[in-house]
Amino acid sequence: MSGSRAAIRYAKAVLSLAIDQKSTDAVQSDMRTITDTIAESTDLSQMLQSPVVKASDKKAVLTHVFTNTNAVTVNLIDTLIANKRLAILNDVAVSYTHLYDEMKGMQVATVTTAVALSDDLKSKVLAKVKELTGKEAEVTNVIDESIIGGFVLRVGDIQYNASIANKLNNLKREFTLN
Repeated sequence: MSGSRAAIRYAKAVLSLAIDQKSTDAVQSDMRTITDTIAESTDLSQMLQSPVVKASDKKAVLTHVFTNTNAVTVNLIDTLIANKRLAILNDVAVSYTHLYDEMKGMQVATVTTAVALSDDLKSKVLAKVKELTGKEAEVTNVIDESIIGGFVLRVGDIQYNASIANKLNNLKREFTLN
């Protein structure tokens, strides 16, 4: 819990600095690159979490992996190293992305389906989310074959479950109660 609170504090500080330097978009791009790269590389993730690897080695790896990053992002990495908090770099990047999206009035709509969404369905989902929330959204499609069919839409704290698996579970629950 304390790691996530610290990550949010660092993210707020980075966002404030990026706003002052008019570089919020560039830092957002860096943060997405950081989260994507750490998610794709288990070696990088383990290296960041390892207490055995020296901070200087971690910094060398990060500067090699994340070239052409904004000065604010480089400053964040240096600050995390100085405070021995480099293990929360991914959490800070995720928190920054959420804060940035809130600032821009954007939100992420996660749609879980049994098969990949087509472009037509994706645009319909975007229109429905805008109608429901009044905000623009970015659609993330998660494929989960266990829902059998239909979809599960999650926007912020709202979840709408129209999956076949959910309907079957509801039927099963009704039959067992009667």
